[in-house]
Amino acid sequence: MSPRHEEERMRMEVVNRIENVIKELWPNADVQIFGSFKTGLYLPTSDIDLVVFGKWETLPLWTLEEALRKHNVADENSVKVLDKATVPIIKLTDSFTEVKVDISFNVQNGVKAAQLIKDFIKKYPVLPYLVLVLKQFLLQRDLNEVFTGGIGSYSLFLMAVSFLQLHPREDACTPNANYGVLLIEFFELYGRHFNYLKTGIRIKDGGSYVAKDEVQKSMLDGYRPSMLYIEDPLQPGINDVGRSSYGAMQVNRSLIMPMLFEPCYVSPITTKLLSQQTKLER
Repeated sequence: MSPRHEEERMRMEVVNRIENVIKELWPNADVQIFGSFKTGLYLPTSDIDLVVFGKWETLPLWTLEEALRKHNVADENSVKVLDKATVPIIKLTDSFTEVKVDISFNVQNGVKAAQLIKDFIKKYPVLPYLVLVLKQFLLQRDLNEVFTGGIGSYSLFLMAVSFLQLHPREDACTPNANYGVLLIEFFELYGRHFNYLKTGIRIKDGGSYVAKDEVQKSMLDGYRPSMLYIEDPLQPGINDVGRSSYGAMQVNRSLIMPMLFEPCYVSPITTKLLSQQTKLER
């Protein structure tokens, strides 16, 4: 499931083709990779995320779209400019490899998030194994895309980080941990026991659960925490990473299913994590 060297090389060729077009238009532009390809947590079906940094009065979405078509970099029918999105992007499919690519402009958060993910992977060596299996699990159930209400890669990663931060067993975070047991415990926590109505996830300062009632008091303009409230460690108190995952409860139901095959398994993680949530709900 982990990416092979050939896959990485193929994806770099896609990046280089697009970067050549961008550099021809704007020689001083800076093209950076972020997202799952940057962190190594990508599946064969995963997109490549690129961000272009430069100085423009208005974002040159249509200029780049035209150039990509002209150079036959993108499949003719695949290029889409989403200029009305919260983060305007160009979506395309590479003509040679059929790898999908998203291109944005002057957005720093994606690059910062990639570095944050790398830092957590160093701290928790089990994360790549856990996250890749979970990504495949959601992919097979069509629950891995935010725009259809599923859980995006960043949200899933932060859920896994929180799971490990608050895990009562110290050996759970070591390279020698039993990955199968951790996977069952993840399903048990987020499929059976996590209180989505009242509890949110916080990563900063070692990790904790937060009461949604308290979170709402600090939110502006009458906004409410989403069903899957995950505080963005890069923008604490501002960005709710799970806000677009409107199908969070459908994901919750899918996480219950594996537990039906383990009816007698009771994890030691449950008692501690449930007690922490209970304290918040009092």
